[in-house]
Amino acid sequence: MKRKATKWVWLSVLLVFTLALSACGIKKEPAATPASGAEDKPATEAVTGPLSGKRVALIMEFNTGTFSQQYVQGVREEIEKFGGTLTTFVADNDKAKMVSLLDSAINQKFDAILTDHGDSLLEPGVRKAVEQNIPVVVFDADISVPGATVLSQDDQKMAELTLEQMKKDINGQGNIVKVWVAGFAPMERRQVSYAKFMSENPDIKEIATFGSAQNPALDTQAKMEAILKQYPKGEITAVWTAWDEFAKGAARAIQQAGRDEIKVYGIDMSDEDLQMIQDPKNPWVASAAVDPTDIGRVQVRYAYQKINGDETEDAVVLNPVYVQREALPEKQISTSELSEYVEGWGGSTQGIKDWMKDYGITAK
Repeated sequence: MKRKATKWVWLSVLLVFTLALSACGIKKEPAATPASGAEDKPATEAVTGPLSGKRVALIMEFNTGTFSQQYVQGVREEIEKFGGTLTTFVADNDKAKMVSLLDSAINQKFDAILTDHGDSLLEPGVRKAVEQNIPVVVFDADISVPGATVLSQDDQKMAELTLEQMKKDINGQGNIVKVWVAGFAPMERRQVSYAKFMSENPDIKEIATFGSAQNPALDTQAKMEAILKQYPKGEITAVWTAWDEFAKGAARAIQQAGRDEIKVYGIDMSDEDLQMIQDPKNPWVASAAVDPTDIGRVQVRYAYQKINGDETEDAVVLNPVYVQREALPEKQISTSELSEYVEGWGGSTQGIKDWMKDYGITAK
């Protein structure tokens, strides 16, 4: 008995010793907090180079929908190529909170700051960052600060592409519903084209307009369901939406109501959007967009140009393409395959400099 008891004592000691050694290899990652932002952990091996190790902050007004997800993916992937780390701050559609988050990023002395949406309320913070020699690249906000680069899509062109196709499809006449919301620079620019289009096409009548940035797809679906009840079959010809989240909601309401006489036109593109457009039973038939992943990549390239001391443009405009069901294959594809069917989609070389080849970034 004594020998057996001694054996169990030694086994217990050995087990404790083994667990102690294992614990020495465990690394606890610090928990991200809303105040500090959510830091991404690099998914690739460490990159070495004179610009590696830089900390980049991304200040987002919102991260709703798959477009935003793919945009962030592009930002993350490009920063990883440069060997940097990304920390995201999300304002949850609160513009005042976005201003506060920008100020927090400045105080934390990030090596570069990217902003996504927002408005002129950000200008003092952007100016403060530039004065402290922190590179700033803005996306989709009406901001004018010398030294900061503003990246935007050609929003008026995107609206024109979808509106002209809608006009062609409905033979230049009919009742339409518009879904949009004021207060966002890209949608304000799209509204300019819409107003011009409507003034030039008096046989196309707007019978309803609405939109909300809070839970946009669900809100649009609910309101579209009410409008469909108000206007029975034959009284609505098409729905034009200024954002893909609106198009999703409108298309779902129309499809569920069996109103196959109504077509939906949208702006922006993600994998989820593409699946809906490819579905022959879905009323969403076309969209105009820039690859959201490309947008993120280009924004990061301009930030690293600034870090490198390069001269950068004050304004960078990304050219959109038109995506319609007729140009797509029957098999389901993702936006990463869209360039095989739609000329000009993806693979943007904007913002690439020769020195970036050291980081695996080249104009193919």
